[in-house]
Amino acid sequence: MGNIGADEIAAAWQRELPGVPTSSIGVITPLWRAAKLLSDDRRRTLRRLGIEDSTLDLLSTLRRSGPPYTLTTRELGERTLVTAGAISQRLGRAEAEGLVSRAPSDRGRRAVAVTLTPQGHRTIEAAVTALLSHEEELVARLDPDEVRSFGAVLAALAEAVT
Repeated sequence: MGNIGADEIAAAWQRELPGVPTSSIGVITPLWRAAKLLSDDRRRTLRRLGIEDSTLDLLSTLRRSGPPYTLTTRELGERTLVTAGAISQRLGRAEAEGLVSRAPSDRGRRAVAVTLTPQGHRTIEAAVTALLSHEEELVARLDPDEVRSFGAVLAALAEAVT
């Protein structure tokens, strides 16, 4: 990502394109860099844990739903923000690995219920425990109040983007 700082980037654009607004660079550039570093770190961590990010997303969504850890494919798509086709592919892989089971749902003639299996339950709990413990170490240098404030600022920025 380079060693040039956001202030230097903003100053260069002010010099090269006078009048172009550059105040966002002080927020977006470090955020973009941090997101890239965190994404790379998460990918390495998940690889070490032996779980794909799409499987983590699927199993986490089911586990967070609470007992009986069952959602329809439509609910999974809505909660994970992926297409029906992507849900189908994720389910196929997870079902083949014994992590979820599918059955007709009582919510409609064509609805399919997806349930976390005991193996899926163990897998997601181990992965989430290890992942969140690792990521907690990453933010441990920050003051708890800073963490809360930063989370609120990021949520506001995300809301502005949507």
